[in-house]
Amino acid sequence: MEKKTKFKSLIIEGTKYRTHYNKKFEQRTAWEKPDKKKIISFIPGKIVKINVKNGQTVRKGQVLFILEAMKMKNKVTSLINGNVKNINVKSGEMIAKNHLILEFE
Repeated sequence: MEKKTKFKSLIIEGTKYRTHYNKKFEQRTAWEKPDKKKIISFIPGKIVKINVKNGQTVRKGQVLFILEAMKMKNKVTSLINGNVKNINVKSGEMIAKNHLILEFE
């Protein structure tokens, strides 16, 4: 018995692509626009240093904390001007990918 391959057409930036249409494709999570008021870890790692406190006013581009991952120290900066609402990590804490680190008001 032959298994019939299903294809799905996608248009990305004006170019048409064909891809295999399978269960993994159907169950993928849809992309959502990131919320600039939430800082979520992009990689698992260790919080080395936190440079802000709850209630502190920060400026766009200011270093919020340092995340060490794969022997690299990543300086995470603010994307907006605002007040820090909540910090959900402590210095020295190991975090997983997609962990909510910090929230703005």
